[in-house]
Amino acid sequence: MSTSENPAILRVAGGVDEIAPGRYRANLSEIYTVMGHPHGGYLQSVLASAALAGASAAGAQHVHASAVTTNYVGASEPGPAEVGVDVRRVGRGASFAHVSLVQHDRLVVESLVVLSTLSDADTPRYQDARMPELPPREACVASSGSNEPSIARVLEQRLDPTSATWRNGVVSDRGETRAWLRLDDGEASWNAWNLHFAADAMPPATFPLGSTGWVPTLQLSSYVRRIPVGEWLRARQWCVVIAGDLVDERLELFDERDQLVASSSQLAMVRFPARDAP
Repeated sequence: MSTSENPAILRVAGGVDEIAPGRYRANLSEIYTVMGHPHGGYLQSVLASAALAGASAAGAQHVHASAVTTNYVGASEPGPAEVGVDVRRVGRGASFAHVSLVQHDRLVVESLVVLSTLSDADTPRYQDARMPELPPREACVASSGSNEPSIARVLEQRLDPTSATWRNGVVSDRGETRAWLRLDDGEASWNAWNLHFAADAMPPATFPLGSTGWVPTLQLSSYVRRIPVGEWLRARQWCVVIAGDLVDERLELFDERDQLVASSSQLAMVRFPARDAP
C-alpha cells in the first residue's frame, strides 16, 4: 500500500501490507466513515484484501473474494489496525479463510471469506433477481450536503425520489430504497473486490419507515457473482422484517448489462420514535 497515492482511492484506503506470515497492517481511512466509524462495506473490502493476500501466500490461485460474512464485534475507528488471516483450506474450486481485525489489542471485526475466480463473460443459467426500475439519473436526488456521511465524498448516490421521501420528512409505508451508485474516488471503477463496499453503500431501508439515527450493522454477508461492467450500478435495498430493535435487510446490485453482480444481507440495530415503532 503506497503512501504516495491518493488516500481517497478505495484501492489505497482498503489495502494491507504484510508484516509477518498471516499478519497484515491496515490504516483505516477517515474518509470511508459514517458518523465517525469505518463504514461496514469498507471494512469488508479491507478484510477481503487481507484474505486474498493470505490465501495467495498459502498457494491459492483464486483472485476474487466471492463471499464475505462479517461480524462487527466492536466499534472500530480510523487509524492503524492489524489483520490476521487463517487460511482454512486451499482448494481447486474455492479456498476459505478466517480474517480478524484488531485495534488496541481488541477484536473489533471478523470475517469468513470464500475465494474463487469469477468471470464477466458467462451468461447466468438462471436469474430470478429483477433489476430495479429507476428514473434517469438526472431526475434522481443526489446525495450531497453537510449532513451526508464522509463516504459521500467518494461515492455518488442518485436516489430514486419515490424511495427517498424521508429526506423531506415524509414517512412511507414501504421499507425500500433504490439508487444509482458510482464510485467517485479518483479511479471510479467498480470491480469484484470493491463490490463488497457497494454491497453496504445504500441508505438504510428503514429510513423511509421513519427510523432515527445510526443503523449499526451486527452482521453483513455479501456475495459477488460477476465482474461488473460499466461506471454505474443500479441498487435496491429493502427490509425483510423489523422486530424489536433489529432489522433484516437485503440488497441487490446490477451493472450496466442489467446483470446481477452482487447481493448482500445484513442484520442491524434500528431505532424508531416510540409512538412509531412497528
